[in-house]
Amino acid sequence: MKVEIIKCLSDNYSYLIYEKETNTVSIIDPSEFAACDKIIKKYNKLDFILNTHHHADHVDGNLNLKKKYNAKILGSGLDKERIPGIDVLLKENQKQKIGNLEFQVIFVPGHTKGHIAFYFKKEKIVFTGDALFSLGCGRIFEGTYKEMFDSLVKLKNLPPETKVYCGHEYTKSNLEFCLKYDPKNNLLKDKSLKLDSILKKNLPSIPTTIEDEIKMNIFLRFDNVSIKEGLNLKDSSDQEIFSKLRDLKDTF
Repeated sequence: MKVEIIKCLSDNYSYLIYEKETNTVSIIDPSEFAACDKIIKKYNKLDFILNTHHHADHVDGNLNLKKKYNAKILGSGLDKERIPGIDVLLKENQKQKIGNLEFQVIFVPGHTKGHIAFYFKKEKIVFTGDALFSLGCGRIFEGTYKEMFDSLVKLKNLPPETKVYCGHEYTKSNLEFCLKYDPKNNLLKDKSLKLDSILKKNLPSIPTTIEDEIKMNIFLRFDNVSIKEGLNLKDSSDQEIFSKLRDLKDTF
């Protein structure tokens, strides 16, 4: 499984997946046609388009790519009226093949009602869209705090070595927020130095791993005593801590 990161718009990431044995080419969340097509042209084909959710900055390339390559579009059945050109309706825990690659659908509502992630268990890779970011999580637009919290718990419980490919390059601003409310976390301070070097070279900070996110992403550290005490909420539930942090991030 080969993954190519495609920079789109101002800070979006789309991902091309190439599976050599069956010569299968897929793309995840094609934000814009031109940027994605430039990479697809190297393979001269596109078999599948996978959408994590319906937002325009994740599906704008759908119809033009489908028209040019006759690709099949896969997305959540809950978004069947909102994902342009959708062909295959997916549901929670469904297993689906693209060539010889198999992914499992993880239902992760909160950012949107129909948001899903694509988990390739054998390859130890998950594509999380706007649910889980490097050092952050998506805004809650259509779902509830509980839904987003539960979604993040699902992702947190994946094997620690799982690589995480998310929908945006938000790592720097996310890191600044994490440091503000988790100032004793030395791993964040180390990460900050490395991140500056990466971004200066105009390279993506992605992928991250579930293990690193558990150690540094404050939205997965809702059970940390130091963070709870820093918020003056030491007796609050994990979900209440998450909700407070999400509110704080919205105005950060």
